[in-house]
Amino acid sequence: MANDEQISLFDIPAAEPSAPPSFDPELIPTSAKIPIPTGTYQTMEAMGAHCNRCHRCDLGASRTHAVIGRGNLKAPIMIVGEGPGQTEDETGMPFVGKSGQLLDRILASVNLTTEEDVFICNVVKCRPPENRTPTTDEAAACSGYLAEQIRMVDPKIILLTGATAMKALVGIKQGITKVRGQWIEKDDRFYMPIFHPAYLLRNQSREKGQPKWLMWQDIQAVRAKLDQLRGAD
Repeated sequence: MANDEQISLFDIPAAEPSAPPSFDPELIPTSAKIPIPTGTYQTMEAMGAHCNRCHRCDLGASRTHAVIGRGNLKAPIMIVGEGPGQTEDETGMPFVGKSGQLLDRILASVNLTTEEDVFICNVVKCRPPENRTPTTDEAAACSGYLAEQIRMVDPKIILLTGATAMKALVGIKQGITKVRGQWIEKDDRFYMPIFHPAYLLRNQSREKGQPKWLMWQDIQAVRAKLDQLRGAD
């Protein structure tokens, strides 16, 4: 894992201000110095077209496909991971390898599906070499894309899978084991840090207090929160 300084994104804004009249959105993919104003994209497809020719950071030089997201584009729950792996880079879809298969089973255990309830994406849209942790500059270059995804999907709940997503969106620098399962209310949304499925694959024990057992508690809390929010609408 990279150190805290590499992946701490506390100072990165969640969204850029609205664009001036002279703004040319076609310049966005060319340089990280060009901001991505709020409201730039009307559809995920339009954003994906930019991502697939983006060179705001060096990851664009080695990608096969930019990985935008999968799931319901108006889902009440968004899951944000770190970055694409090899399978995701090859298919253009997030969380489709072993980690993704486990994630889908976790969701299904409380009757949540990507067809109806969940949209899944990542902090960075292109695969870091050797699946390393995204750097601060890489995540910053992609932060406007992620902010636009959150705006377009407009989820009630955002689940942060692992430390990179947690630091990018809520600025918490504590280890995931200390804050997982806790609700963080921000900008009229509820955020919860959860273990990354890859971590669960490395920790197979289902005993009380172990990561898989804790994940089961967390996903039940997510289901209950969603039911509560739907009941309040």
